[in-house]
Order: sequence, then C-alpha cells, then structure tokens
Amino acid sequence: MPGFTLQKKTELRFEDVLARLPELLQAEGFGVLTQIDVKETLKQKIGVDFRRYRILGACNPRFAHQALSADLEVGAMLPCNVVVYEGDDGKAVVMAIDPMQTMAAANPQVRAVAEQVRERLERVVARVT
Repeated sequence: MPGFTLQKKTELRFEDVLARLPELLQAEGFGVLTQIDVKETLKQKIGVDFRRYRILGACNPRFAHQALSADLEVGAMLPCNVVVYEGDDGKAVVMAIDPMQTMAAANPQVRAVAEQVRERLERVVARVT
C-alpha cells in the first residue's frame, strides 16, 4: 500500500534543511504560509519533550485555485504540508504530502492538478540534499 507522503532521509542537519526549504519551494511556485514548531508547541501545551519537528504549510496559488474550483472540499487538504524532523541519528528527514494519495484519491476531478503538484513537491524533496 503506498504511503501518503513523499519523503527523503538526508545527510543534512535539521537547521540546514529548514533554511533551504523555502527557497526550494519558491522555485516550484510555492510560498510558505505557515510554520508550526511541533516541539515547541508540545512543550508549551502539554509539557512534553519531542524531537525537532516543523510543519510548513506551502501553497501554490494557481494550483490551489484550480483544485478549489473543481471541488471546494479540497480546502480541507490545503495548504500542502511539508515536514522536516530530526531523525534519531541527528539527520533531517523531509516529507511532503502526496496529493495523488489525498486530493486525487478523494476526487478524480482534481487528478490533473494533483499530478502537477506532486511533480513539483517531488522535485523539492529530491533537491533538499
């Protein structure tokens, strides 16, 4: 069964990947709308320690408009999340949502948009290292 993310384990440190991602996303037409520091949030809200884990909410406005025009429910799956976390070995792992497993699986009408978004997110993940 295929997973719902595109992912890559890197040889880089968490900070290095996190610093590079906005530029890589921008090169593919995405902007970072939000960043959630999961480690800090969990510490503040429930007092637990967690690994470094950041969620970036990325959006490509043109593709978002196309998908929303085909199906308003797609908004529940936006923005496209890109995650960076620190593995047990100290190396960063990067993941991006696979819209073919989420949006396109939910509604075949958005398949063409999902394919284009997937191609771009694949390139981002591949270019991290």
